[in-house]
Amino acid sequence: DRRRDSPAAGSPIQPIIKDVGEVYSRLLDHRPVIQGEIRYFVKEFEEKRGLRELRVLENLKNTIFDANERVLPKCEQAMQDNLSETFKRLQAANAMIHRLQERECEARKLQADKMMAREEKCIAHWEEFMREQQNKRAEVDEEHRKAMERLKEQYSEMEKELAKYASF
Repeated sequence: DRRRDSPAAGSPIQPIIKDVGEVYSRLLDHRPVIQGEIRYFVKEFEEKRGLRELRVLENLKNTIFDANERVLPKCEQAMQDNLSETFKRLQAANAMIHRLQERECEARKLQADKMMAREEKCIAHWEEFMREQQNKRAEVDEEHRKAMERLKEQYSEMEKELAKYASF
């Protein structure tokens, strides 16, 4: 039966190997120190971060409380005051616009009445002109007819006189 022991088991080298292992772990093996530093960093980061977030949340809460308690009522009051003033101004503007529309409507009606009067006057002038033209036409036609009759008489007399001289 052979035991599986280290080759230096039971030998005078064993305490030296143990001492070298301890020296190695203290001088060259930095894992425990690094793990401790990592734990410390994580702990500090989480605590500072938690406090920072807590301060941010507290500031938000204070801001919201201030807005709800002070700013919002002031804004509502200012809005109500301005809305009532604006409403009064809108009503006044609406009344002015209504009056302007009535005046414009009256002006249009006056213009339409004037246009109708002018149109009727023009129609009356046109009818008078047409009657005058018909009368003048009748006069001209009459003068033309008389002139034609005179010319017929004159030509018939001239034919009679020519007929006297034609026998020569």
